[in-house]
Amino acid sequence: HEIVGVVTEVGSKVHRFKVGDKVGVGCLVGACRSCNDCSNNLENYCPKAILTYGAMYHDGTTTYGGYSDIMVADEHFVIRIPDNLPLDAGAPLLCAGITVYSPLKFYGLDKPGLHVGVVGLGGLGHVAVKFAKAMGVKITVISTSPNKKTEALEHLGADSFLVSTDQGQIQAALGTLDGIIDTVSAVHPLLPLIGLLKSHGKLIMVGAPEKPLELPIFPILLGRKIVGGSCIGGLKETQEMIDFAAKHNITADIEVIPIDYVNTAMERLVKADVRYRFVIDIGNTLKLSS
Repeated sequence: HEIVGVVTEVGSKVHRFKVGDKVGVGCLVGACRSCNDCSNNLENYCPKAILTYGAMYHDGTTTYGGYSDIMVADEHFVIRIPDNLPLDAGAPLLCAGITVYSPLKFYGLDKPGLHVGVVGLGGLGHVAVKFAKAMGVKITVISTSPNKKTEALEHLGADSFLVSTDQGQIQAALGTLDGIIDTVSAVHPLLPLIGLLKSHGKLIMVGAPEKPLELPIFPILLGRKIVGGSCIGGLKETQEMIDFAAKHNITADIEVIPIDYVNTAMERLVKADVRYRFVIDIGNTLKLSS
């Protein structure tokens, strides 16, 4: 559901794109286009949103997303990819990028000088650091893996690094963050994160743990803190995010693979052996990474 390519054909009623354009399709290929959310460019929250893969399209067929050789999509759900944004490293932004860009904007955590934490330095987290830095935000990466410190500070340009299991580090940083983007999809404690927030701070969840997390209420009451969520973004905001990425040279860190390597890639994914996104070259048109 993070697909990029070049337009090979357009229908007679298509006005926004022409053959040869660089384009992408993100998580959505359909929505009702008439509800309150759709009317406000928030198709991602439409109750009738159609996902790019594993969903049923308007005509009753199954959507197969980026595993297809070719893709046909309604132009409303197609994103223009700027010329200076590479297709392979730009592709993951259509999900991972908008997933972190949207909450930074919506919750007001995009203001220069704010201090924001990013929990988890994976496929979402590394992109969150890049976007926040481009917005002028001071960033602390929060991770259970001390070995990611060099990566966070030197490669991604984070301002500081916290090991979430180190009580000393957590205690020293209590009440220092204006907001936190939590990208972790495993079950993890929220209490230490809520403690890191200043009064009126915001903890925004974008990861999706399989089981419910425990939410301690007292620390939220005592600091008038917010725990919120966010899910990708609408088409207008996704285009805005891609244009912002191109302007600030933001790309995902990727490893390009051929389609016949997919099963091995899935095994490596389970072991967290990828920095940070695999990109499948369906059309064999890209120079593969080693």
